[in-house]
Amino acid sequence: MKILETEGAHLLIDALKNLDNEQDIKCFLTDLMTTKELLDMSQRMQVASLLKQGMVYSKIAEITGASTATISRVSRCYSYGEDGYKKVFGEIEK
Repeated sequence: MKILETEGAHLLIDALKNLDNEQDIKCFLTDLMTTKELLDMSQRMQVASLLKQGMVYSKIAEITGASTATISRVSRCYSYGEDGYKKVFGEIEK
């Protein structure tokens, strides 16, 4: 993933690794992203969670307001991506 090999990406990854409480993470994300970006990322996490539970696209769209294109993209990443969603959900469940 060449895009994650830039200096800026390394700074972002280091920043995320070094945040250790919810309030600091909220503050950083609020400073880093626009409201729309935060909403989009939050929606994708909710979509991934519902896909993990085996929910069908139409119900996910109804619950989250996500488009079928977004749901499909998240589904593709969840099933065939770098296993980032699976790793995060595994950590959350611990």
